[in-house]
Amino acid sequence: MKTINWAALEAAAKDAAAQAYAPYSQFPVGVAVLTENGHIFAGCNVENASYGATVCAERNAIAAAVLAGHRKLLAVMVYTPQEKLTPPCGMCRQVIAEFFQPDSPIASCNHLGQQQHWELQYLLPDAFTPNYLAASNKISKD
Repeated sequence: MKTINWAALEAAAKDAAAQAYAPYSQFPVGVAVLTENGHIFAGCNVENASYGATVCAERNAIAAAVLAGHRKLLAVMVYTPQEKLTPPCGMCRQVIAEFFQPDSPIASCNHLGQQQHWELQYLLPDAFTPNYLAASNKISKD
C-alpha cells in the first residue's frame, strides 16, 4: 500500500471547502482524493435551490480525477469546519465504492485538527460494485 500524505490531503480538502457553495445548508465541505500515482484532486459541495440538484464534494473530487483520466483511487479526505467529524453521505459512499477498493482509507478532519479514519468496507458493507454486474446473468429480451 502506498504511503498516504494525510497532511497534503487535508490541506487540499480544506482549500476546497473554502470554495464551497453552501448558501442553504451553511455546511461547507471540501474533499481531496489521492490517485494511485500520487495526484491529488479536490472538490467542494455545490448546492442548488432545487436541493436534489446539489452535488457533494466527494462526487466532485472523484469526477475531477476521472476527467483527468484517473480510475484507480487510493484515499479520501473529507474536511468540514464542524466539531463533529463528518463521513461521506450514503450516495457518496456508493460513488466511492465504484473507484476505490474495500480496504481503501477514508478520513475526515476538521478545523480543530481532529481526524477520524475508516475503511470503505466499514462505511458501506456489501457495496454494490461493478463486480456484481460483471458476474450477472444477462437477460435477453428475445
